[in-house]
Amino acid sequence: MASSVSSPAALAYVVVYVKDVAKSVSFYSKAFGYPVRRLDESHRWAELETGQTTIAFTPIHQHETDEVTGEVHTWQFRRERDPVEVCFAYEDVDAAYYNAPEEKEWGQKVGYVRDIDGIVVRLGSFVSLPQKPHSS
Repeated sequence: MASSVSSPAALAYVVVYVKDVAKSVSFYSKAFGYPVRRLDESHRWAELETGQTTIAFTPIHQHETDEVTGEVHTWQFRRERDPVEVCFAYEDVDAAYYNAPEEKEWGQKVGYVRDIDGIVVRLGSFVSLPQKPHSS
């Protein structure tokens, strides 16, 4: 897949396919505190200023790419979810999440919400390495 490049590529974008780009970028901006970097005039592309990796939003159906990469499938029932979730890590996840976050065996405290399109968003602590037991 990758050519003989000496260093790995940077992860530049995570693209979220949504029903209404303007509403979704506004929702994420207000809910998670990121400023909107760009919302194009056609409302078919938006970006949040999130640091090294940009979160971008684009419509679910696009005539430019559906023929090339296939159509995006959305969940049909409440118990389904997309194969990808967006995760925001917090120094103090207890303050960010309105319920008590769960302690997970992989060393993270997490809480889950759904955005306005039903996409799962994880609010979590940074993952910490498991503590090694002290030897006596």
